[in-house]
Amino acid sequence: MKQPHVLPFERPAADLQQRIKTLEPMVASHPELAEPFERLQEAHQELEDRLIEDLTRWDKVLVSRHPQRPYTLDYAALAFEDFTELHGDRHFADDGAIVGGLARLSGRNVMLIGTQKGRGTQQNMRRNFGMPRPEGYRKALRLMRLAERFKLPVITLIDTPGAYPGMGAEERGQAEAIAFNLEAMMSLKVPVVCVVIGEGGSGGALAIGIGNRVHMLEHAVYSVISPEAASAILYREQGRAQQAAEALRPTAQDLKVLGVVDGIIDEPRGGAHKDHYAMAQALGDAIAGSLDELSKLSGDELVAQRVARFRKLGRTA
Repeated sequence: MKQPHVLPFERPAADLQQRIKTLEPMVASHPELAEPFERLQEAHQELEDRLIEDLTRWDKVLVSRHPQRPYTLDYAALAFEDFTELHGDRHFADDGAIVGGLARLSGRNVMLIGTQKGRGTQQNMRRNFGMPRPEGYRKALRLMRLAERFKLPVITLIDTPGAYPGMGAEERGQAEAIAFNLEAMMSLKVPVVCVVIGEGGSGGALAIGIGNRVHMLEHAVYSVISPEAASAILYREQGRAQQAAEALRPTAQDLKVLGVVDGIIDEPRGGAHKDHYAMAQALGDAIAGSLDELSKLSGDELVAQRVARFRKLGRTA
């Protein structure tokens, strides 16, 4: 069985959990140890809770990148029903870094679109490490237009370090593809709900992030630049990424205060990577609640609300 990926701040709790596992056979044959063993388990839970409550902004960056966090296709299987993936941008190719298709959520037909990372070398190569190329964004736009034609709500799940900066992507119009998506999403006459489920990196995330409601998972991050890149620019060295993360304020809690996101979706104890099913249920409930509210608005009202939402960002008064 594959060993779980342990982050630096998780190490004390992981070590204690390992010791608890080694004691389990002994407790089974010595009933008098049951009570102290139970106290040890309680101490482990308290330690895990304390560690997660004391996370720094850099710690949250690491949690958002955890390789065992659920990705878009995991949520498609756990939070949605009857997901049918649709492929291709009808111009160049099918980009595996963006997936999308028809699905059902709480009895409602929807169009689900999201960035997709991979696990392991082969999947990461296929998914380009979650960094979309122009054809990925054009595929997403095609599916959004299809959803608008059939009056289906659009749901986007964001988890990308950013758009792919390779030469081929630039030659095929990476910036233009992102710009077209920004313009098109602003004018969609159907409800649009966006959720940052992991990393939200720069324009690569914003290209599918223009929504009537924008939510973030509790330990997700959303920023114009990665802490490592910000460190290289601000301090001329990548080794100060932790300091850059503090300056960027990329966490869900920071962005809720700033009004960039509308809501924070709580994660299971220890993070989304600890319990995919519980996280999927919470995500589905949050999206369904937003769709219930937005379904009361007309197409023109949805557009007006979306435009007003983004125009007020950055205002201090």
